[in-house]
Amino acid sequence: MASSLARIVALFFPIPLTSDMQGHTPRRRFGQNFLADPHYIRRIIDAVDPRPGEALVEIGPGLGALTADLIARVGHLHAVEIDRDLAARLRERFNAAQLSLFEGDALHFDFARLSAALSAPLRIVGNLPYNISSPLLFHLAADTASLRDLHVMLQKEVVARMTAAPSTPDYGRLSVMLQAKFAITRLLVVPPGAFTPAPKVDSAVARLTPLGAQAPQLDNEPLFARLVSAAFAQRRKTLRNALAACCAPDDLRAAGIDPQARGENLAVEDFVRLTHEVSKVRD
Repeated sequence: MASSLARIVALFFPIPLTSDMQGHTPRRRFGQNFLADPHYIRRIIDAVDPRPGEALVEIGPGLGALTADLIARVGHLHAVEIDRDLAARLRERFNAAQLSLFEGDALHFDFARLSAALSAPLRIVGNLPYNISSPLLFHLAADTASLRDLHVMLQKEVVARMTAAPSTPDYGRLSVMLQAKFAITRLLVVPPGAFTPAPKVDSAVARLTPLGAQAPQLDNEPLFARLVSAAFAQRRKTLRNALAACCAPDDLRAAGIDPQARGENLAVEDFVRLTHEVSKVRD
């Protein structure tokens, strides 16, 4: 078991490890706001409920506010950190038996490969940088078979969009694309004062659980993504106009959709049905 873990560590993460985590200047380009309030740290850890031996991955461990408690619960943690100074501090604070650290951009990290190496679906935890939260979620959603669940902290308004229902102001492309892959629940709101430096907005923690066999069957995911994107590109346009480059009004009617409706009126299943209909016409 130890030798197999060593091989995985060598494959993904070159490692050594200090303990002084003070004196770091937050970098705006990385969207760094560090969680510091013990109350919210405890609540997030309890929501994740990590267990020994699970394949747990922390995105953006930063100053290690969650990292130490995650390691205490799970035993060994994998983490992805883009800031080389913070990565060096983490290596000094935690030893190789506790932490496998990948220094780089989570947007380019191969989570599926790590899952295969560990022979287990990943549990992802992260305080996601606000400036890349949506692209990172799409990156993670590209291979849900490698995931057991995600617990992520984002801007409260982003979580509102992720969980929004059709025909509501927050419902949009992000809602449809993620709800086609995950069951999403908002767990708690975290105020600005829980962070250093304090952001200007509230944050929220969401749980995303892959739908697995319950996910809609999509034979043409690129077409689905294109239709969803076009439908919300100009929200006030009717689908007849918004999707003119992708499909005809007859395709909409064949899918049981009113061409005069707008993208915000369609549920995930409607977009799935339309994708199948347009795929049939193209074939």
